[in-house]
Amino acid sequence: MTTDPTPSGGGWQPKLVALDIDGTLLRWDDSDEGPGASVEEIAPAVRNAVRRVVDAGVEVVLASGRSPYDMTRVADLLELHVSGAEPLWVVAANGAVVFRYPPVEVVHEETFDARESVAAALERHPEAIVAVEERGVGYRMNRPFPPGELTGEHTIVDVAELVGEPVTRVIIRDPQASVDDFVQLAQDLGLAGTQYVVGWTAWLDLMPVGVNKASGLSHVCEALGVSSSDVLAIGDGRNDIEMLGWAGRGVAMGQAVEVVREAADATTGTVDDDGAAQEITRWF
Repeated sequence: MTTDPTPSGGGWQPKLVALDIDGTLLRWDDSDEGPGASVEEIAPAVRNAVRRVVDAGVEVVLASGRSPYDMTRVADLLELHVSGAEPLWVVAANGAVVFRYPPVEVVHEETFDARESVAAALERHPEAIVAVEERGVGYRMNRPFPPGELTGEHTIVDVAELVGEPVTRVIIRDPQASVDDFVQLAQDLGLAGTQYVVGWTAWLDLMPVGVNKASGLSHVCEALGVSSSDVLAIGDGRNDIEMLGWAGRGVAMGQAVEVVREAADATTGTVDDDGAAQEITRWF
């Protein structure tokens, strides 16, 4: 259940709904075979709630740390695209890539030189896995990721080749470390010139400075003539903090950690309780 009243101004209604994916639309896989991965199924209550938004003529924008390839599959699961309608807007790679779909047409992209940041992280965690997206194909990485965590084709290359040219995002993952280890790592390194997000475990996303889901969504809003004050945003992770604070109404999922809930205007139910549907149903 959502824990606060509606936004000030009695007639407020979302003109754009921005939705995180993992932990918001998709449940986490807690089985031994898939810890850390998401179950690629949309709960009926969530699908129906999102469809009501679309049927009301309001833009639904998926905003995730996922690659574009991973996000188109979720858009298809939600059946977001209506025949004859304009292509969807999607914010991928924590805001570094903004594209339309279908088909995938990148309209904005931010890249950066990740060499120094990656070297600093590997100095502290020399056994960490490093990966960058190979758009439309999968990922290039220095060694295999745990099963189920990254989709698409995986190509093994050395780190120097991975970050030898500007990239949109770098993933650093150490299965032997904890989320607290990586929070401390990011704080200690400072990572000057680089934006970072610590994920649900020992997972660090490195992006260009100033790039996050809110910056990506700002590009969408500008194109659509919508203000951030008109946006309803729902998410559960540390990479949602800027988006939840930027939106007119930012709502944290019930299982979100405290720092994410503090950034939001409200807290809804957990992903297992279809919290996204609970919030959307307040408006549609």
